[in-house]
Amino acid sequence: MILAAASTQAFPALGMLVVLPLLGAAAVMLLPRSRVELVRPVAVLFMSAAAAVAGWIIAAYPVTSGGFEMIVDQTWVAAWGISWKLGVDGISLFLLALTALLFPLGALAVDPGHDHKAYYVWLLLLEFGCLGVFSALDLLLFFLFFEVVLVPMYFLIGQWGHGNARYSAVKFFLFTMFGSALMLVGILATAFLHASATGGPLTFDVVEIAEAQSLATTTARWIFLAFALGFAVKVPLIPVHTWLPDAHTDAPTAGSVILAGVLLKLGTYGFVRFGLYLFPEASRFFAPLMITLGVVGILYGAIVATMQTDFKRLIAYSSVAHLGFIILGIFALNTEGLSGGLLQMVNHGISTGALFLLVGYIYERRHTRAIAELGGLARPAPVLALTFMVVMLSSVGLPGLNGFVGEFLVLLGAFEAHRWWAVLATAGVILAAIYLLWAYQRVFHGPARGENATMVDLRWRECLVLAPLLALIIFLGVYPRPVLDRMEPSVDALLAHVEVHGSPAGDEGAEPEAAP
Repeated sequence: MILAAASTQAFPALGMLVVLPLLGAAAVMLLPRSRVELVRPVAVLFMSAAAAVAGWIIAAYPVTSGGFEMIVDQTWVAAWGISWKLGVDGISLFLLALTALLFPLGALAVDPGHDHKAYYVWLLLLEFGCLGVFSALDLLLFFLFFEVVLVPMYFLIGQWGHGNARYSAVKFFLFTMFGSALMLVGILATAFLHASATGGPLTFDVVEIAEAQSLATTTARWIFLAFALGFAVKVPLIPVHTWLPDAHTDAPTAGSVILAGVLLKLGTYGFVRFGLYLFPEASRFFAPLMITLGVVGILYGAIVATMQTDFKRLIAYSSVAHLGFIILGIFALNTEGLSGGLLQMVNHGISTGALFLLVGYIYERRHTRAIAELGGLARPAPVLALTFMVVMLSSVGLPGLNGFVGEFLVLLGAFEAHRWWAVLATAGVILAAIYLLWAYQRVFHGPARGENATMVDLRWRECLVLAPLLALIIFLGVYPRPVLDRMEPSVDALLAHVEVHGSPAGDEGAEPEAAP
C-alpha cells in the first residue's frame, strides 16, 4: 500500500475548494440583469476565496507526506460503487494552487466586452471542473470533471473569441470529446475487470484499483492506450495537436491564459495520476513511445513556432514544445525527471499564462497580432517591454528564473534514462531561445511608426494582475525548494509503486514481443 496512506481533516478544505466556484456560478446567475457592475466583483470574490483556501491547503499540507491528504469520501451511487472522493498529494497540490491563482487573475485581466454574466458563469464552471480533475480519486468522478471543462471552454472560445472563433471552438470540442470517449471505455473496462478479478463489488476507487493491480498484463496495456489517447489529445501530443493553435489564437485573452496554464495540464496530470499509478507496467512498457512523442513535440513545436507570423500563434506552438518536455520528464521514470516534469507543469502555467496576458494587452491596444505590423514598442511602452522580456526569458529557461529549474531536472532525468533523447531535446532549448528572442526583437526593438509610436504602456491594474506571476517567476527560479520538498515524497512513492508493479504479471493472452 505504497500510496494509500492518507489522512482526513475535520475542516473539509478540499471539498470547499472544489465547490466554491460552483457556488460562485450560482451566485452570479442569481444577480439581476440590470446590475452588470456587480457581476465581475462577485465572480472574483468567489475565485479569490478559492485561492485563499488553496493557500491554506498548502500551508496545512504535511511536507514529508507521500500519501493522499485531506480526504473527502462520501458515497454517491452505492449500487455502482461511485463515490465523491477527493484527495491531494504532492503531485496535485501545486496544480490546485496554480488553478486557484490563474482564474481570478484571468477574470481581472480583461473585460469580456459583452454578455458579462454568461462569461463569468462559464469561467467559474470551468474552474470548478479543473479543480475537480486535480483532486478526484474516483475514476467516474474524475471523468465527469474532465468532461465538465469542455462545455465552458467551448462557449468561451465560440462567443468571446476572435477571428474564426466558432470553427476553433467546434474543433476543440470534437477533438477532446473523441479522446474522452475512448477513455470512458477504458474507465468502465478497468472497473468491471477489477471487480471480476477480485470477486469484490464494483468500485471506481482509484487507490483501491491501483493497489490491487488485478488486471492481466496485456489487458492493462490496451486500457492504458485508451487512457493515453484521451490524455494525449488534451496535452496535446503529436499528431493530435492541431486543435491547439486554432483554439489559442481565437480564444479570448482569459481563455488563452486558462487553456495554456491549466487545461493542458489535465492531460499531463492524467498521465501521472492514472497512467503511472493505475498501469505501472504498461507505463514502463510504452515509455519509449511516449518519450519519442515528447521529443518530436519539442522539436516540431519549436521549429513551427519559429515560422509563425502571428504573435499569439507563436506562443501556442511554443506550448507544444514545452509540454513535450513535461512528457519527457514523466516517462523518464526517475525522481529527477518526474519532479522536473511536475515543476515544469507549474512553471509553464505561470510563464505562458503571463505571455498570453501580455499579448492580449498588445492586441487590445493595437488590434493586431501580426508581428510584421508591430515594432519599436519598447519606446512608448517600456514597462510592457521589460515585463515581456522577463517572462520571455523565463520561458526560454534562463538560469535564475523558474523555467530553468524544471527543464534542467527534466533533462537530467532524461539523460540518466534515455541519453540520446535528452541530447535531442536539448536542441529544443536552443530553438526556444531563437524564436522567442527573434520575436521579441521584431516586436519591441527598432523604430516605432504609426500607431506603434503612440501605444499606451501597461496600466496600474494590469501591472497588479501581472505582479503575482512575475513574483513567482523569480521566486521559483531562485528558491524552488519549498515546492520540490512537497512534491518529492509523493514522486518517490509513485516511482516505488511503479518499481514494485512494473514487471509483467501473469496473462492469459499473448504478450507483445518488444516495447515500441
